Amino acid sequence: MSKPDSGGQERSDAGRKSGGISVVLAGGGTAGHIEPAMAVADALVALDPGVRITALGTARGLETRLVPERGYDLELITPVPFPRKPSGDLVRLPLRVREAVRQTRAILDGVHADVVVGFGGYVALPAYLAARGGARRRRRVPVVIHEANASAGWANRVGARSAQRVLSAVPDPGLGRVELVGVPVRAAITSLDRMALRAEARAHFGFADDDRVLLVFGGSQGAQSLNRAVAGAAEDLAAAGISVLHAHGPKNVLDLREPAANDRPYVAVPYLSRMDLAYAAADLAICRSGAMTVAEVTAVGLPAVYVPLPIGNGEQRLNALPVVGAGGGLLVSDAELTPAFVATTARALLGDPRRLAAMTTAAALAGHRDAAVRVAEVALDVARSSREQRR
Repeated sequence: MSKPDSGGQERSDAGRKSGGISVVLAGGGTAGHIEPAMAVADALVALDPGVRITALGTARGLETRLVPERGYDLELITPVPFPRKPSGDLVRLPLRVREAVRQTRAILDGVHADVVVGFGGYVALPAYLAARGGARRRRRVPVVIHEANASAGWANRVGARSAQRVLSAVPDPGLGRVELVGVPVRAAITSLDRMALRAEARAHFGFADDDRVLLVFGGSQGAQSLNRAVAGAAEDLAAAGISVLHAHGPKNVLDLREPAANDRPYVAVPYLSRMDLAYAAADLAICRSGAMTVAEVTAVGLPAVYVPLPIGNGEQRLNALPVVGAGGGLLVSDAELTPAFVATTARALLGDPRRLAAMTTAAALAGHRDAAVRVAEVALDVARSSREQRR
């Protein structure tokens, strides 16, 4: 969703030559781990232009594309996924962990790491273990952990036991005492003024200034259940005078009838490369409730109907609960998201400007626009303190 940052490599080179603070970011695998890490990387550079950023990743993760696009150095290690069921992978796990830790220790030594900032995911556990040092290492590297989800993953649960600081998006993710900071979101989103950008955004997608716009997206790959429910409600939405901007995913297609001449626009796209414009164009969203999605939607103050992914350990529902409790959104299960529910709910909310305005205010208050800066400040503070202690 972000544009490439052509200056990132120049900044990394500057940090390397200046002997500046060296920060290793461990958050590969999925966009939910990588995007917060990249938001923190940008905040680190803004706070200290001489900082050196190194991201850890694996050859099969999205970081192989996302990190270079942002202009930061990427080092690859052996992935260490934790098998959910007994299998040959479980037997091989100790050897994979040992190899990944060995590789990560070499990277920490090579970049003279001052701090490791971990976000969970495949590369986080090896990073935490490598940072503890060992018989042949003369020093430990301090660790800062950020947990984005309402229920912490196993890597962060292990890492939190020896971390110097543990930061979180929620008050109690299961890691003991934490510092509440929210989820780091890139500056292009946190600085977004939806009202100021609205006219440009609506013109970009072909909507009129006075349209009532429903935004639908299910992550980078889309969500078939959201697609079926909203596409099935298309006629009722058009009859209610509601326009739709629907990102259905590059591998999915929508079954839509030909629009009538007087219908409101139904704009269906595989992928939204300009989420800033999508957020600015919309009055209401229907979306999943992954930690990154909830963070972005609340950061821009957009009311939303959250539809948690119906698999996993239920963390998506937990992610949305604080926003829903504050009045900034609604929560509906995947099974209950029917065309009738979509039509009725969208008509009720978009037809009630006073209620929508109250939800907009509540959503914005539930967000944490400064999370990336706060994580970056903690990382720099820990790194500088570590340097002082080594002198």
